[in-house]
Amino acid sequence: MDFTFTEEHETIAKVARQLFERRATPERLTELEASDVRYDPELWRELASADLLGIALPENMGGSGHSFLELALLLTEVGWSVAPVPVYATLLLGADTIARHGSEPQRHRYLPEIVQGNLLLTMGLAEPGRSDPTKPSTTASRDGGRWRISGAKELVPAAQLVNTVLIPAATDEGDVRVFLIDTDDGGVEVRPVDTTNREPHADVFLDGAVASDDEHLLVDLDDVYARAVVGLCAIQLGVTERALRIAAAYTTEREQFGRPIGSFQAVQQRMADAFIDVEAIRWTMWQAAWLLGQNRSAAREASISKFWGAEAGARVATTAQQVHGGIGIDTTYPLFRYFLWAKHNELTLGPASAHLARLGAAY
Repeated sequence: MDFTFTEEHETIAKVARQLFERRATPERLTELEASDVRYDPELWRELASADLLGIALPENMGGSGHSFLELALLLTEVGWSVAPVPVYATLLLGADTIARHGSEPQRHRYLPEIVQGNLLLTMGLAEPGRSDPTKPSTTASRDGGRWRISGAKELVPAAQLVNTVLIPAATDEGDVRVFLIDTDDGGVEVRPVDTTNREPHADVFLDGAVASDDEHLLVDLDDVYARAVVGLCAIQLGVTERALRIAAAYTTEREQFGRPIGSFQAVQQRMADAFIDVEAIRWTMWQAAWLLGQNRSAAREASISKFWGAEAGARVATTAQQVHGGIGIDTTYPLFRYFLWAKHNELTLGPASAHLARLGAAY
């Protein structure tokens, strides 16, 4: 495969970075984090105006018609700026799944509204006490011409912001389907929860929630899970790369004993190891993203990417904090957000050990 980005790829990344750096400033993030929810609707509308919300959606739905690779570029920029927008939840978990597996009426109902910035979506993959999201314990039973869904999903990204959540459930017909559930349904309870990186998440409880017979998708949940994992690793790449850049700038400027601390061998060794870790995160993620962009299977590559995103991501974030000394944990200094995001990404959808076990089970 060719790791060289095209001019169009570079333009997408540049536009996204400029927009995020202009809008997601440390001051703005501090303001949002002091409010009820860390979400900037004005920034979301600007993403729509810049034609970034439809980056990987079909052209006949108003999108740009690009692939998963371009969506991963956008997610990387979200991580670089720890941007307060539900790109991962809406564009990957929600819109990407509907675009690939939904019926024409479902696509027309949801996708144009997402492109225009008028709709947020998410999907609940993780379940309490369940290590494998591809085998949900949530159930769906036929009730005449509709379905009744019962179960629980935990740490659903942006669930408190959306009107529709995608819920994978095992049906009484012996298969697994993804149901489009209205969060205003009487059988749905959304409970916001506190998370490590302060992003909006919620637990979703379903007690006979109703979905009509045309509000479900037949999907390969292993493929959906692989795409969710690689998207998370794209965010982790942006987070760790930016944390390393912040640390590099600090060690160049901070002096001790009359010289920059970056000139000390111990600091140089730590930073060099962190650089290698970031490169490992980068290329394992892009290999998996490229395969997904070619509509090829990437279950193995997704787990390899997540192993490095978790294991190496934790090391990079720790190094960035430690070379800063005490200021590394100061919440008035921007680095703390990158440590929190790296830790959240490390554990979400399975830590390194879980993905190592998945790789072992496959061979």
